[in-house]
Amino acid sequence: MSRRPAPAEHPEDAATAAGDRVLTLPNLISFVRLLGVPLFLYLFLVARADVVAIVVLAVGGTSDWVDGWIARRLRQVSRLGELLDPLADRLYILATLLAFTAREVVPWQFTAALLARELLLLGSLGVLRRYGYGPPPVHYVGKTATFLLLAAFPILLLADAAPGAATAAGAIGWGLAWWGLVLYWVAGAMYVVQARRLVRGMRARRTGAAA
Repeated sequence: MSRRPAPAEHPEDAATAAGDRVLTLPNLISFVRLLGVPLFLYLFLVARADVVAIVVLAVGGTSDWVDGWIARRLRQVSRLGELLDPLADRLYILATLLAFTAREVVPWQFTAALLARELLLLGSLGVLRRYGYGPPPVHYVGKTATFLLLAAFPILLLADAAPGAATAAGAIGWGLAWWGLVLYWVAGAMYVVQARRLVRGMRARRTGAAA
């Protein structure tokens, strides 16, 4: 007599197990992207190897979508990956901005505008944590802004390192950078509104429970 197949794992249990995984291909890609940040800083600020720095920055920036796409394709979405992906994006943006400002590739006003947005979000995250909430989910507007900025930085570096391409690369790079900055602030405002709604909802529930 043939044995009946074992019952399939409960879908919710399978999703929980997948979410707890650490050693996945998307997470490996995110770790490699993180390692690219100090490598870029060394090449750009210490070794002054601008051509290699452009390559590292371009690979790290344009591969922003790869880990997320693979995670969904292979069903390897994990909690760690959801933290690593935006962390790598922010580190690339912040490290590049500070390095570019130090070498006067971008003006300090542009850097200050992006850093002010990050400070705004940090304040919102601090408020959310006080009420027991984690970071809000990444919005497509924020992902679009990040993609534009990460695409703009290698082009701006090319414009600075190659005088013959300065006019065309500068126009393209700054076009992407300014659009990225605008959308970055739009996404930041959306996150603040979302955080405000969550806090208001929590306060209303607390008030109702105390009544």
